[in-house]
Amino acid sequence: MRIAIITDGPYGERAYATIKDEFDCDYIVMDPPASAFMDEIDLPDDIVNKLEKADIIISYILHPDLSIELVDALHSKVEWIIVGAWRGEGFKNQLESYGNVTCPENMCDLTENGNPIFDEFVSKFGRPVVRVNCHQDKVVDVEVLRCSPCGSTQFVADEMVGESTETLPIRAGLRIQHYPCRAPKMRLFADDECKKEMAANFHKKAFEDALNKDKHDD
Repeated sequence: MRIAIITDGPYGERAYATIKDEFDCDYIVMDPPASAFMDEIDLPDDIVNKLEKADIIISYILHPDLSIELVDALHSKVEWIIVGAWRGEGFKNQLESYGNVTCPENMCDLTENGNPIFDEFVSKFGRPVVRVNCHQDKVVDVEVLRCSPCGSTQFVADEMVGESTETLPIRAGLRIQHYPCRAPKMRLFADDECKKEMAANFHKKAFEDALNKDKHDD
């Protein structure tokens, strides 16, 4: 499966660094349009040709007109488009009306939707899933089964080795704050704390579920 990540700004490089270890992945940088509002946008042929070869496009395009132009031109040529940067519910609804486009609140909230290609990607990247190996009340190893695209799940997993299982989920949720979440900066008028709290809760639950499964298996 081939993934193409496209950006016109500072976002996307961490996702590329994480995803390329699992899938064939391209990282494409476009120059942002000079104007905030544009009547016509010409998409470079070389970029369109690269994007057409992908099964899934992940867009971190911040310019709204460019984002819509890309989705309109490419949605029928790829299996799925994930828009990681979007502004406002109306804009989100417009993009998702294409049918094979999703605009998640957080990239670490991606879950299966029934599309085989999308689900193959989400089996590796999306809402975090971990396996915790313990000795008595200490964590000896954390295996990341599904990582947030930005890599924060692996960061938290590494940090939790040696921690007590008693407070593990809470500490995992708190530790995510040390891996700066960029999701709020991709939303106009977004509540930074709300987005960070969402990411923290996803990771807290991942570790709660892992501990519960470990107890059940025992």
